Amino acid sequence: MEHFRLAIYDSAVFFVFLYLRVAGESGRFGSAHIHILSNIMTTFTQDSTLLAIESSCDETSAALFVGAELRSNIISSQMFHTTFGGIVPELASRAHVQGISAVVREALQTSGLAMSDVDAIAVTQRPGLAGSLVVGANFAKGLALRYGLPIVAVDHIEGHIYSAFIENHDIAFPFLALIVSGGHTSLFHVESFERYSAIGSTRDDAAGEAFDKIAKLLGLGYPGGIHIDRLAKEGNPSAIAFPRSMLRDDSFDFSFSGLKTAVRTYCQKTLQHPPNDQQLRDICASAQEAIVEVLVHKTLRAAERHQARDIVVAGGVAANSRLRALLRERAEHQGRRVFIPAMAYCTDNAAMIGCIGREKLLHGTKSPLTFTIGVGSLRAQYRP
Repeated sequence: MEHFRLAIYDSAVFFVFLYLRVAGESGRFGSAHIHILSNIMTTFTQDSTLLAIESSCDETSAALFVGAELRSNIISSQMFHTTFGGIVPELASRAHVQGISAVVREALQTSGLAMSDVDAIAVTQRPGLAGSLVVGANFAKGLALRYGLPIVAVDHIEGHIYSAFIENHDIAFPFLALIVSGGHTSLFHVESFERYSAIGSTRDDAAGEAFDKIAKLLGLGYPGGIHIDRLAKEGNPSAIAFPRSMLRDDSFDFSFSGLKTAVRTYCQKTLQHPPNDQQLRDICASAQEAIVEVLVHKTLRAAERHQARDIVVAGGVAANSRLRALLRERAEHQGRRVFIPAMAYCTDNAAMIGCIGREKLLHGTKSPLTFTIGVGSLRAQYRP
């Protein structure tokens, strides 16, 4: 393990030279002459400029904040994974290496800033794919070494929890956060920017995984949530009584693996043949309703128990139209407010990393350049 950590740290030197080579070619970032500066600066203030980098999975992203204002948020998505029906880790990490310099450069150009304007760097540390995380973390370390900037390592899930603050500053603590995506489905009780606790998590498949696996069973594309959401709009959500696992369970945990099995069983034993267009729409609508109803029911019950007026929903599945509509409808009846980030901030992005990274820096948090990435799954790391 120690050799692995040293390899990660030493490889930062490679990213220094890689970045400076690109900088020297473009002339955008100033001289390519290397000056390794100490990792110190004046106190990070409300008006300081922050560069954020995200590379935990299959999006390479960079964002610039000047004070609380988001100046740019560039996202490069690796669409080639759709061919394989899922993320191929080795290909993802190679794509990050190939694209990260250009993404950071574009973020700077879009914001009208240069590296000399940047006061600090925030970067995703965990969880995620090891190869992908290494690329972003070490690129950020290289920049910190080159420009003498402090760096703060950010948990990817924290980024999602606080992502609604990018556009809404009136969210009241404490609030409930439902983080729901392809790899994560958890509920958090959030007391401040520095204190939160997990109160529920999936015991098997995440909601996004359920969408993907059901879509694959039905011969739809990847990622599955988009296709199921589209077809469900023309289907009957009450056509098929798919199970709502753990709906009445006293805990705030989730389970979606049984739903995938129920859809397969229905297709194999009830239809006896491939579904026609309307049957396909009804299956999508019914499966989506089963997922969404559980998410909404448990989120609202958790908000009531923890006396949270405000609810934040974030992660890729937060883009689901039925989830947005049903949660807002039922929350309104209880006098609660629902905050869902814009579509660009639901998926993996550097803006959310910068948003919480900025708060950490304002509270005096900095990370040593020897920090290591973490790949542990959310299910193990955030069990209540």
